[in-house]
Amino acid sequence: MDKILIKNLYAHGIIGVYDDERITPQAMLINITLYTDTHKAAQSDDLDDCINYDALSQKVRQHAETARRLTVEALAEDIAQLCLKEKGVKKAKVRVEKPEALNYVDLVGVEITRP
Repeated sequence: MDKILIKNLYAHGIIGVYDDERITPQAMLINITLYTDTHKAAQSDDLDDCINYDALSQKVRQHAETARRLTVEALAEDIAQLCLKEKGVKKAKVRVEKPEALNYVDLVGVEITRP
């Protein structure tokens, strides 16, 4: 199976369980791997046969910045479901990270894979 990568998509939104996290938007870093078959797109060289990663990236960013989820697990699930709705996506791996969540580590996050 082929892969389409969306790497280091930046978003800022409300995510977290602590009081200050519910007030101040935080930076989020989102990485997505879409599993698909690119044979038709490669042969036709036609955008209609491709997964439009620009449009999907915009949907993901807009959702991450407005969802106001408590957990990165819930946000990652939301994003995976958005990806799986795209024509041709057979599986999605989603990683959501909060680089500023803890001052003594580089980042915290979660990675999920959904068929």
